[in-house]
Formats: sequence, structure tokens, C-alpha cells
Amino acid sequence: MIELGFRITGARAEPFAATPTLMFGLAVTERGGETIESIALRCQIRIEPQRRRYTAAEESHLVELLGETPRWGDTLKPFLWTYTSTMVPGFRGEAAVDLPVPCTYDLEVAAAKYFHALEVDTIPTLFLFSGTVFVRGAGGLRVQPVPWDKDATFRLPVSVWRGLMDNYFPSSGWLRLHRDSLDALTRFKAQRALATWDDVVKALLEERK
Repeated sequence: MIELGFRITGARAEPFAATPTLMFGLAVTERGGETIESIALRCQIRIEPQRRRYTAAEESHLVELLGETPRWGDTLKPFLWTYTSTMVPGFRGEAAVDLPVPCTYDLEVAAAKYFHALEVDTIPTLFLFSGTVFVRGAGGLRVQPVPWDKDATFRLPVSVWRGLMDNYFPSSGWLRLHRDSLDALTRFKAQRALATWDDVVKALLEERK
């Protein structure tokens, strides 16, 4: 009988991916003495915001996502970050693989909004594993599911996520706008002869004062 275990060993920014991607080091163990032919591994990753403390600045940045701090007893709950998958090649005993996690800086996505609000410390995450295990034995190849109760926790340093985004979007962020709003901003930019979209936003904010 297979006895699988999973452990996240670290995280790093992938510098040359097509989109911002974090690579999580994943150690997979099998202690039942079986020979693993391969594992088609799926993973759901959840953020557990209740497992860390927040600075006053972070609390103010999280109002839109979580509400005012007196409500956090009700709103500070685990939520989905993303899904990912990978193939674990054959091994006996233990294997080490990279688990790629594409990331977004779209601030309409809850996870990105949460990450953007954080300044220090770590991000508590929970990895929930599923998938299919192919086991090589004397009777040939057997197929078994990854047991439903397999998971791993990991505290992702905020600095790793910020470093990833700084690499792909230096000193920048992203906002999605309705096409009508974008057309209006384009006209405003042309009328004022403004060089960048950042200048457009600054000009609008100055007019609001």
C-alpha cells in the first residue's frame, strides 16, 4: 500500500516565464516501499489570512477586501488562491520537483489584492493535493488516487511575491477598466498632452483636491 507524503520546501520567482510564475519546491515521499512510476498531481492552494498578524498600514489596505477590522472575526477566513498541476516522475523513497504557480497582478482578483496589501512577514498558505498515482509492481502497473487527506502548509515570504512582481512589472500594478472609461481616459490624455497613464491618473487626482 502506498504511503505518500508532501512537503513544500521553498519558493522562488521564475525569472524567464511568459507570465509571472512562482516555483514551489515540492518533496514527495513514499514510505510503503512501493516503486512510483509517476504521479499526475493536482493541487488547490488556499490562503489562510487568520494565521498571521497585520500592521496598521496593512489593515488599512485590506479594508476593501476584508472590511473594517472589527468585522475580521467574521471575514478573516481561508479563501482560494489558485489551482495548479504537475507531473512527478518515477521514484522510490523520495522525489523533489518544482510546482509552478502562475500569478496575476490583477487587483480585481482577491489573492492579488490580498498580496498587494501586505508589506512584511509571510503569507500562510495551504496546499491540498489530489491526482493519480501509477505504481510499478510485480503484477504490472497499478493505478491509485492520491489520498484525499494529503496536504501541506507553507509560509510564503511577502518579499518573494513582491520580488516576482517587481521583476515583471517594475514599480507598477494593473487595473482593468471598462472600454468606455478607457476611451474617455485616452481622450483626456491626448487633450492634456500627457506622456503616460500614470500622469493621467495623477492629473485626475490633482483635480479632485
